[in-house]
Amino acid sequence: MAAGLTAIIGAGPAGLTAAYLLCQRGRPVVVLESHPDLVGGICRTVCYKGFRFDIGGHRFFSKSREIEDFWSGLLSPEDFPLRRRMSRILYRGRFFSYPLRAVEALRNLGWMESLLCVASYLRARLFPIRDPKNFEEWVTNHFGQRLFRVFFKTYTEKVWGTSCAEISADWAAQRIKGFDLGRAILSAVFPWAGRKRGADTVKTLLHAFRYPRLGPGMLWERCAERVREMGGEVRLGARVGECRFEEESGTWTVAVSHADGTWGTIRAAAVVSSAPLRELVGMLRPAPPETVHAAACRLHYRDFIVVAVMVKDCGGFPDHWIYVHDPAVQVGRIQNFKAWSPEMAPDSGLTCYGLEYFCFAGKDGLWGMTDGELEALARREFVELGLARAEDIVDACVVRQAKAYPVYDAGYAENVAVIRKELEERFPSLHLAGRNGMHKYNNQDHSMMTAMLCVENIVAGRRIHDPWKVNEDAEYHEGGPGNGGASGLRSVPETIA
Repeated sequence: MAAGLTAIIGAGPAGLTAAYLLCQRGRPVVVLESHPDLVGGICRTVCYKGFRFDIGGHRFFSKSREIEDFWSGLLSPEDFPLRRRMSRILYRGRFFSYPLRAVEALRNLGWMESLLCVASYLRARLFPIRDPKNFEEWVTNHFGQRLFRVFFKTYTEKVWGTSCAEISADWAAQRIKGFDLGRAILSAVFPWAGRKRGADTVKTLLHAFRYPRLGPGMLWERCAERVREMGGEVRLGARVGECRFEEESGTWTVAVSHADGTWGTIRAAAVVSSAPLRELVGMLRPAPPETVHAAACRLHYRDFIVVAVMVKDCGGFPDHWIYVHDPAVQVGRIQNFKAWSPEMAPDSGLTCYGLEYFCFAGKDGLWGMTDGELEALARREFVELGLARAEDIVDACVVRQAKAYPVYDAGYAENVAVIRKELEERFPSLHLAGRNGMHKYNNQDHSMMTAMLCVENIVAGRRIHDPWKVNEDAEYHEGGPGNGGASGLRSVPETIA
């Protein structure tokens, strides 16, 4: 065994960040990635007949200078240009700015619908629901039942697969900011009356970001190249079956199956895992107690499908992406990859859109559909939304991403805390990082920061940093919250019992 070898499970942003930084420190690494062809995890770029598209869209922006410098060290400014953000909501064939501009929203809805929305709002303010417990009640209290149905209900339920009546009101309070309907009504009638001096922009809605000219995979492919150049190993098509810890020697034996059907083992001093936490628990030997296995089985994930459609470029919409607030279609969001970068489409006469569908594998019909059925669905819905004519769609491609979003249900935090406590006590050289590795709905930079802290711990030979204290801005606060359970969480819904 090479002295100090670290085995890294997963070649996504967390895994490759850890590998890169360890190699810089002169530490040997081997990265084990189950995908047969691509690195980047959910941030990979898929290529199809010269077209490139993301698994969702990935902005490159961080409040952490360390993260920004990491990216800048991999790509030149020419390969990593700045983009001006544009995204809107599509509802009943009309576009609404996102974040919502209240006066515009009321005007675009039409006077009759606007009057009904205002009446619904006034009723909610006069007769609010006492002690709102769920998302629907909270939003209705603040905007009225009618606007709740227009701008909040459909998209939220598509993404998370649960009724708004089952999502905690706390999430609505954290998530929905910067839209004051009362001020909008005043502004619509008396333009000077509703103005608010020094109004802050919602901090999470960035006006600009960087984006690799060939998609996010370009950056992570370059990172993998650099790891190899520094002596590290990146294996594709390598699926981990078992991680056995030998307490006496403090070393690991990792069993790996390869794309050709062969098996092998790796001896390592430490393991960094970005694999789904539920799966990792099943890989560990000696096996954790049944209470830990039970907690892992109670962790759930939302799965994701993108259907990329290649369309004659007739100027469908200029946005990077749009949110589809229409219950008549199943698509939740549509990416315009040529807007992200002109080089994502090889033909100047064609463009590529990504229709995104959210589902639970094995629990609803979408995941079980064939690729042909999904392509037909996407083509039909794209036309129904008025974004193209059927004859303008020339091709399509389906990509499925299992376990794209960790689900924050009623008991997830307690389950993660049970698993975390056992793993830290029993496996001192096992380090968890990344979105699925920690069951935290991380942004890309957030995942990278957790990996950076894991590297510091590995080099120090002990846990000098707590990656669970990385907050939603990808900043680490040693004195902040985080000692109990899953902390520093990005705002996503929690379901209520």
